Amino acid sequence: MSKVSEHIGGRIRMYRKAREMTLQQLADSIHKSRASVSKYENGEITLDVETLFEIAQVLMVSPSQLMDVRPPMPKSAETSPNHSAKSPFFQAKRLYFYFYDGRYKRLKDGIIDIYERENAPGNYEATLSISAVTPTGRSSEIYYTGKVVYSDMLIRFSFVNQCNALEEDLLYIFNPLEIRDSTDGLLCGISSADLMPCAFKCLVTLTPQEHTEHFKQQLLITKKELQKWQKLNMLIVDNRGL
Repeated sequence: MSKVSEHIGGRIRMYRKAREMTLQQLADSIHKSRASVSKYENGEITLDVETLFEIAQVLMVSPSQLMDVRPPMPKSAETSPNHSAKSPFFQAKRLYFYFYDGRYKRLKDGIIDIYERENAPGNYEATLSISAVTPTGRSSEIYYTGKVVYSDMLIRFSFVNQCNALEEDLLYIFNPLEIRDSTDGLLCGISSADLMPCAFKCLVTLTPQEHTEHFKQQLLITKKELQKWQKLNMLIVDNRGL
């Protein structure tokens, strides 16, 4: 099985589910059998260019969004970007993202992958895939792409929802002053569920976290934080140890 075909198939599946289309509906739209589309999504068949463009048109995405395959990074570059030799968050190529969505009473998680732009050393891009629940109660995945900017104290991600270009989100996380596995952050932008402005307190970690009750409590807004925000009349997240 080709890694490229497997990646493209995974993208087709992701965008198909985001459009709430069944395998049969996609197959009918491109005049293929359901079995063939299933093999496309599993990477068992290499797609020809015409079929790839036809699928992209049906899913209302650009072909490049299905073919965003990046070459594997050399091991020497995986944990040693030039912008910092000290902070593990500055060195990380993969981060884990968590917040609690009170609308659905559910802890949501995601994965942030960071890449140095080809032919542009020192410039970084990122992808964010985050679990979500649609208004109908279905589980789905939202896929974002964006840019990364590093400073001495903060890392800023600017993301765009690949299924809805109107939804742009900013994620700010602190560079911890001490060595630890997690750091606080603030995600602000337009909600994909109701397209309203929103902001979430969030946590970004170097390693995956279990969805325990104790972990959930770290993501909830406390009375002390509410009092501080009311006094300042703004929403902030402190760079504090957890």
